[in-house]
Amino acid sequence: MKKLIFTFLMTSLISLVYGQQDPQYSQFMFNKLALNPAYAGSGETGCISCLYREQWIGIDGAPRTITANFEAPLLARRVGIGLNLIYDQIGISKTTTASMAYVYRLKLGDGYLGIGLQGSLINTRVNWDMTTVVEIGDTEVPTGNPNKVSPNFGAGLYYHSEHYYVGLSIPHFLNNNIDFGDADIPSSTEVISRLDQHYYLMAGVMAKLGTKIKMKPALLIKYEKKSPFDMDLNLSFLFVDRLWAGATYRLGGSSKKGFGESIDVVIQVHITNQIKLGLAYDFTLSEIKDYTDGTLEVMLHYCMNSKKTKLVNPRFF
Repeated sequence: MKKLIFTFLMTSLISLVYGQQDPQYSQFMFNKLALNPAYAGSGETGCISCLYREQWIGIDGAPRTITANFEAPLLARRVGIGLNLIYDQIGISKTTTASMAYVYRLKLGDGYLGIGLQGSLINTRVNWDMTTVVEIGDTEVPTGNPNKVSPNFGAGLYYHSEHYYVGLSIPHFLNNNIDFGDADIPSSTEVISRLDQHYYLMAGVMAKLGTKIKMKPALLIKYEKKSPFDMDLNLSFLFVDRLWAGATYRLGGSSKKGFGESIDVVIQVHITNQIKLGLAYDFTLSEIKDYTDGTLEVMLHYCMNSKKTKLVNPRFF
């Protein structure tokens, strides 16, 4: 059955793509720059984040994602910059994305509105040598390790105050051709695989439940015109400004059952005022749950200490 699922994943890559292509994150509320370029520079100091995600543990060829980013405010926080690296592997396909974001921030009401632009280079690679030929001598099976680099650009809006945030973004506007078909074969001259536009809407609210406990509901809506509706609903609690603990319900993932994709447990520990360690584990709800041990995600977040000013507003958003 694992080989069958692997074959299904591979078929999704080499046939017409009708699905969400961007990586997903269980710790989306702590990894906003990977989804919205306008988040860059929204804090008081520069920050570095690294994330590792292994999805559907136990299934050969399942998605594996590594993300590293840096973002910082400039010019009295009127401008923000961001750098983002994403490595995403699914079976024999590997995608590496390098992005740079520029954000202009405006004071609006009791918060700030960031208007962000992003430029990206996307490297797509397929290692056909990892496949096994069932019929020896089958000349229709590609060989080698072809790759292509495609430029793209995106944009986003991110508004935040002390108590809430909301953001809207489109990380890539261009429908890049990511097909590796043989142009010498007439049937393959039509582009069968493209990078489609993805839309993200994020929001969260912070509410005090006492002197030592805060509550933050958050949501992330992911939309791609050829994919089913997808949404993450999270409820987290912050204890003594040191420990986040919460859970996420992810819709979608099943075409037959209405239980959704997964229930995700999310924990983040503030080891110091500068260093945060996050862990997430997804309990799969869809039909694939019988063949996987779930999904694991680890995130390390570091914010630089400003010697000139003391942090007034910790990075809760």
